[in-house]
Amino acid sequence: MIARQVNFAFDAGSARKQVLFDIDFVLDRGEFVILTGPSGAGKTTLMTLIGALRSLQSGSISVLDTELAGLKAEGQREIRRKIGFIFQDHNLFDALTAFQTLSLAMTLAGRRQSRSEARTLAVTLLSKLSMEPQIDSRPRQMSTGQKQRVAIARALINEPPIIIADEPTAALDADTAALVIELLRQLVGTAGTSVLMVTHDRRIFSAANRILTMVDGRITASR
Repeated sequence: MIARQVNFAFDAGSARKQVLFDIDFVLDRGEFVILTGPSGAGKTTLMTLIGALRSLQSGSISVLDTELAGLKAEGQREIRRKIGFIFQDHNLFDALTAFQTLSLAMTLAGRRQSRSEARTLAVTLLSKLSMEPQIDSRPRQMSTGQKQRVAIARALINEPPIIIADEPTAALDADTAALVIELLRQLVGTAGTSVLMVTHDRRIFSAANRILTMVDGRITASR
């Protein structure tokens, strides 16, 4: 992923508020990068642009060899199918069980397998997250932390080339957070997955290859 001279503003005219200023950075294949900084710095806005959840206004972002600038809606959807997203508020469907959530993710990614094969894959991953007992539970039957683990499993189930995560460990205890980070590191190492994570959770900073700090819409430091 390559971002060059990315600017972004909300609203227009006298209400216009610029939130990103001349963003430049590269996320290499198999790299784990943490994006941190104060609330309102523009971190989530930048991630939604990289994930093709919002259209570019100026500058260039290339994701999986596809330029996002000027990309039509269908092209944006195609890019999103190749990315694993972990949202801070879970974004689970109330009517779907954990297994159905993972099965739907596999179907949307174009994977072709029987129900039994899909269930085996789901059980294997959920077991690693200590969630196998909840495989047939719906969100209303889960705690906040359990819902977050299902959302994480949904992002990991297809071993996508890129994972974009927004505060994925915020609702997790230290042991579970460490487990999630280990699973992400395994994908980075074995599948060459690139991970871009927004977080304030200093417990996991040591897992990253690089830490970028954003302040007032600019990347101000890299370490």
